[in-house]
Amino acid sequence: MDRRKFIALAGVSAGAATLAACQGNGPGAATGGDNAGSGKGGANSLVVYAGADTNIQDLWTKTLIPGFKKATGITVNFQFDLHGQNSDQILNKIAAATQQKKDPGIDFLESMGDRAGAAGLLADPTGKVANLSEISQDVLATVEKNAIPYRGSAVLLAYLPSKVGQPPKSLDDLLAWIKANPGKFAYNSPDSGGAGDSFVQTVLGKYLTPDVLKQMQTGYHKDLEGNWDQGFKALADLNKSMYQKGVYPNGNNGTLELLLQGQISMCPAWSDQFISGRASGVVPKDAKALQISDPSFTGGATQCGVLSASKKQDLGFKLANWMLEPEQQAAIAKAIAGFPAIPMSKLPSDVQSEFADADPGNLRPGFNSDMDSDMKSQWQQKVPGH
Repeated sequence: MDRRKFIALAGVSAGAATLAACQGNGPGAATGGDNAGSGKGGANSLVVYAGADTNIQDLWTKTLIPGFKKATGITVNFQFDLHGQNSDQILNKIAAATQQKKDPGIDFLESMGDRAGAAGLLADPTGKVANLSEISQDVLATVEKNAIPYRGSAVLLAYLPSKVGQPPKSLDDLLAWIKANPGKFAYNSPDSGGAGDSFVQTVLGKYLTPDVLKQMQTGYHKDLEGNWDQGFKALADLNKSMYQKGVYPNGNNGTLELLLQGQISMCPAWSDQFISGRASGVVPKDAKALQISDPSFTGGATQCGVLSASKKQDLGFKLANWMLEPEQQAAIAKAIAGFPAIPMSKLPSDVQSEFADADPGNLRPGFNSDMDSDMKSQWQQKVPGH
């Protein structure tokens, strides 16, 4: 899955009225939790929407929802949209309700907080979510207006210690290792998954000035894409050193399967996928992962938020604050291997050791979604086979 891109919902309010009839979860959506779905559970209930994978559905229905009700007595009605396939429809529905000063039927967004924040649809949590003070200013600086980061992930360098004595610690060291160990490294094609996409972005970023990189992260600037030429040449030069001289696996799992089989010794991998995969056997038990530097691989926080149109903002802020408590942060880390949003020092030692080399405080944003789309297209033209 191509994760955690901070996409502004441009013009959503202007077009919202025409989509005001878009109610409910839409086709293919699923719901769970106590009295799930309708949002008519009374004054002590809250409607939470999530558009994500089934692991997030399980996190909420099996861990967070029952835990929150036990702690507070508040019922959560959970609206779940597999892979967020109806997310645009839901956001337009919320924007229409906000514009018309009506109840949107949703109080809290588990995901899409970045898009809702960029569109001005979230209530200000300042002074209402005390545990926001536990989140580093560096992480808070990456989120959209009024959004609350509650978990995160990043792409890491996964490797087999039995085959890699001294793992590379920087991008330059990694590139040198790949050339010195032909056939032992792979990354998936960037259009098939975020791990390979991050590797390509990171190599391109090596040759960009800070100003150009910042512009590519925050907006669409097609006129700047010529700055990628040097990075694409470097990637093309790596072809002969890749697994089977230029084979690019399909999807994030593709490279991890090669690692599991011992056909490669190193690959980029999502932190949550790597850590949970090691527990399930998809990733070798003895595999390790670390975050490189200068620059690091990309990553980001999952941003939630309380809707400004909600009539139950107080309950929404209570949920957000509860989610940022150490017990819940540890539960999230254990359930889905999500980076904690609060300091690692606040969490149990077993969680700290699991993330020891992941550097969860370092969440370098990727390219703007339109820039990223152009990059994937150009990679196909300029890298494989060259």
